[in-house]
Amino acid sequence: MLTLFHHPLYASCRFVRITCGEYGDELALIEERPWMRRREFLSLNPAGTIPVLLAEGDHPIVGATVIGEYLDETRGAYKRDKRLMAEDSIQRAEIRRLVDWYLVKTDGDVTRHLVRERALKPMMAGAQGGGAPDSGAIRAARANIAQHMKYTNWLAASRDWLAGPRMSYADIAAAASLSILDYLGEIRWGEYEAARDWYSRMKSRPSFRAILADRVRGLAPASHYADLDF
Repeated sequence: MLTLFHHPLYASCRFVRITCGEYGDELALIEERPWMRRREFLSLNPAGTIPVLLAEGDHPIVGATVIGEYLDETRGAYKRDKRLMAEDSIQRAEIRRLVDWYLVKTDGDVTRHLVRERALKPMMAGAQGGGAPDSGAIRAARANIAQHMKYTNWLAASRDWLAGPRMSYADIAAAASLSILDYLGEIRWGEYEAARDWYSRMKSRPSFRAILADRVRGLAPASHYADLDF
């Protein structure tokens, strides 16, 4: 069994969990609070970031995209039509572009700030960056949601799946990111019909069940979070 050091409100960690679910790998989950900088965890990843996957032989593989490439090489290459990375080099480039969009740009513009201010700060000591939420950071992040939702809506309306004719890592990265915003109740799904229909397909997949079961102490999810039909 693979072991994943993760946090339930990190999109990069959800990306790995959903990917493993699609490939049929069971995961032993260890919740890690990277701001604690545990010595044992730093011995696995001196950068102190998550996710970290302990692969075969307990070799640590660090970072969502690196883990994704590892899983594609060790699992996906044998899955044929269920592979999450395309065979064609141009399609692969598009998948990688969208993975970067959601796990880097969306995270940097929106998700990371809302999670930090609304969920993580109450868990942190003052020396670790804890304290009262920064209302300015929350407003700025919320102002950026529309841009990302409009783009997702356009992708969902113009393609079968976000990167092309088949579900791919791009869909998983987007769903991982938007599922956190959905947990926080930050998305007005009624304004984005195509994106809503696409997300409904994603959250109905067996690989999403564990994600929909996530709960964070002191912060309940939006009432529709686990509802497959919203």
